[in-house]
Amino acid sequence: MGLQNKTLPFAVLLASVLAVPAFAQQSAVFTNVDAADDAVDDLEDDIQDEFADARDSRKFGNGTGARGWYGSVSATANGTSGNSDTADLGVGARFGYGDGVNGHDFILSYNYSEDDDESTANSLAAAYDYTRMFSRDFYGYGKIRTTYDEFSSYESDSFIGLGVGYRVVNTHDMTWSLQAGPGWRYAEVADETLADDIDEVAGSFASKFYYELGNGMFLTNDTDIITSDADTSVTNDLGFNVSISGPLAMRTSLLTEYHSDPLDGYKKTDNTLGVSLVYSFK
Repeated sequence: MGLQNKTLPFAVLLASVLAVPAFAQQSAVFTNVDAADDAVDDLEDDIQDEFADARDSRKFGNGTGARGWYGSVSATANGTSGNSDTADLGVGARFGYGDGVNGHDFILSYNYSEDDDESTANSLAAAYDYTRMFSRDFYGYGKIRTTYDEFSSYESDSFIGLGVGYRVVNTHDMTWSLQAGPGWRYAEVADETLADDIDEVAGSFASKFYYELGNGMFLTNDTDIITSDADTSVTNDLGFNVSISGPLAMRTSLLTEYHSDPLDGYKKTDNTLGVSLVYSFK
C-alpha cells in the first residue's frame, strides 16, 4: 500500500522506524511500517464502528434491545458584539445502558440566549426511560420527564408514568414505535394569580421514529404528548444527523413545544432551531 495515501501520525511512523535495529534489512523496516500502518487503519475502522454502534443504539427506545453502554454529547454556541450584543448556548447529553432485555436511557439538555444583557431563553429538560422487552416488538416502559422554562406559562412541568409500547415498523433502515400509558403530572404556573398549579392524573402518548438514509445520514423524529384536565403538552423533536469523521457528527434539529391552554399573554407554541456538533461513544 502507498504511504502517501495514508493518514499516519508522524510519532507512530518514527517509533516504528526507531524500533528496528540498525543492522536490520531495509525490507524489515518497511514490514514494520506497514504493520503500524495497518494498526492505524484498524483503529480508524474501530472508531467508525463505534459511531455506527452509538448511532444504532439510538433505536433502543424503539425496542431493538441495545447491549452495553452508549451515548452522545452535543454543543452549540455563538455570540455577537458591537451594534448588538447577543449570546446563545445549547448543550445536550444522552447516555444509556442495555443488556438486550432491560434498557436505561438518560437525556439532558439546556438552552440559553440573551440579547443586550437580557435573557431571552432559559430552559432545562431532563428525562429517564426504563424499557423492558417482552418480545421482539412488544415492550413495557417507565418514564420520568421534567422541564424548566423561564419564559413559558408553565415554569416547570414534570411527569412520571409507565405503559406499554409496540414497534410498528422494524426493518434494517427504519424503526417506528408507538407507546402509551397512565401517570401523574405536576406543573407550576408562571403566575399563580391567573391559574393554579397542575397536580393530577395524566396520560402519556409517544411516537419514536428512526430512518437510515445511508452515507452516514439518518433522520429521527420523537413526539411526546402528556395530557391532563388542565392542559395538554406536545413536544416534537425532529433531527437530521450527518456523520463527519469517526465519532463526530453534525445534527440539525427543530424542537417544537406546544401547550393547549397557556396562561393569558403566552403563546401556545415555541420553536427552537439548532445546529450542533455531536460526539458519540460506546
